[in-house]
Amino acid sequence: MVKSLETPPVELLKPGVKAPVQETLLTPRFYTTDFNAVAKLDISGHEAEIRAVVDELKADYNRHHFVRDDEFKQSWNHIPGEKRLAFIDFLERSCTSEFSGFLLFKELSRRIKYSNPLLSEAFEYLARDEARHAGFLNKAMGDFSLSLDLSYLTKNRSYTFFPPDWVIYTVYLSEKIGYWRYILVYRHMAENPEFQFYPLFRKFESWCQDENRHGDFFKALLRSQPQLWNNWKARLWVRFFLLTVFVTHTITVFERANFYEILGIHPRKYNNQVITETNKTAARAFPTILNTDHPYFFWYLEQCAINNQKLIAINNSKKWGIVKLFQKIPLMQNILWYMLKLYLIKPINAEKARETVY
Repeated sequence: MVKSLETPPVELLKPGVKAPVQETLLTPRFYTTDFNAVAKLDISGHEAEIRAVVDELKADYNRHHFVRDDEFKQSWNHIPGEKRLAFIDFLERSCTSEFSGFLLFKELSRRIKYSNPLLSEAFEYLARDEARHAGFLNKAMGDFSLSLDLSYLTKNRSYTFFPPDWVIYTVYLSEKIGYWRYILVYRHMAENPEFQFYPLFRKFESWCQDENRHGDFFKALLRSQPQLWNNWKARLWVRFFLLTVFVTHTITVFERANFYEILGIHPRKYNNQVITETNKTAARAFPTILNTDHPYFFWYLEQCAINNQKLIAINNSKKWGIVKLFQKIPLMQNILWYMLKLYLIKPINAEKARETVY
């Protein structure tokens, strides 16, 4: 079993408002992009498919789903310290991630409203869903006498620039891996109701369908741009983004193993299943996918997580800064080495196998 790290005490920005977690490579990031380039995307070759996805988003099947029913209206003080802190951490990171998506999609919708109205409409619906998710999660934090100041996050978080191609790759993967993360937890809870300690988990089935529809939109957008899948450069980039998303997910799950164990979920098995299913799903959009059946694939991923845990332990130590730096360098080199070994595993040609992948 993976060893989880201790959860730090809750730090407050002001009474009742949680201070944002320190920004790292693993915390949810805020993004911006080249809005003019997005406005100029030629989607004419797949306009019918994109229009169909937009119509489904417009239907807003979950508009009545995210309601705080009577099950929420009770005291949650009976949830103890370690369990409470781990759940608050999950709520915060999930809320921040959803809010990040809202900001990006809302700005995209606004900036391209007149130059690319169909894509603008799609991003407006995506922003609606992300805002709904973020708000629902923030209200859940309120049950634990905490909340996030989302306006503070908007003004004070740093924004990372991604070109449109990178946005399409990463958001597609983010939405699809989000679907598998949520649906697997939902199925586990349905089969093991004794771990259902908070009603939010009952919302995960419809929640993950939002993630799925968002991913379907980005899949249609990606396939409308041949330069994103129909050449050797695209195949290399696809492998890179699959790898970085899977490494990040593995590191995050291992780092927060205690949360999954609280839910009665085996962190390693959960991580492997999420990655395997996301990789299979990605074959519908990407020209190539990773070979998760390779005998060393998940072992290499786990080595990245183990070295990351050692880095965190060094960061949390009381040693001098220069000592920490020299201790961290070989660990960072190890992570890069295992990522390179993963990248060099012969991938699977998804275009060739598309008809047999579901």
